[in-house]
Amino acid sequence: MTTASQPTVPPSAASPRFDTKVVVLLSEGLTAWQELNVTSFLMSGIAVSAPGLTGDPYRDGDDNIYLPMLRQPVLVMTADAALLGAARGKATARADVAIAVWTRELFATGHDEANRAAVAAVAARDLDLVGVALRGPRHAIDRMIKGARLHD
Repeated sequence: MTTASQPTVPPSAASPRFDTKVVVLLSEGLTAWQELNVTSFLMSGIAVSAPGLTGDPYRDGDDNIYLPMLRQPVLVMTADAALLGAARGKATARADVAIAVWTRELFATGHDEANRAAVAAVAARDLDLVGVALRGPRHAIDRMIKGARLHD
């Protein structure tokens, strides 16, 4: 029996198994606003990293239309600086992994051009990463994030 707190899910909406995985790795010790800010910016990069990542627009019972969203789940995890750097390095070495980065310096910039300039001013190995988003083959992503913990 279905109650008001347990909506019925149509059989066609069963969770499919995706060949790819989307993960946001956040640095430990960020404040709540920083975690949300970093996650939203990183996911905007993932959303445009390949065609077909978003589904169709949503429509409610009153025929209001809402923007489409990613078609697959996103895991948000935490990691230390070493794991963030290692994941970045492994991801950039593979053509089949999309990566977005957020560095500590970007908290002080005010627009996209300044963000790109701040990243461009630092060698890859010296980036002060506070967030990395990855999309790629499931098993490859799993290996890159080994040791990360689900965000709590």
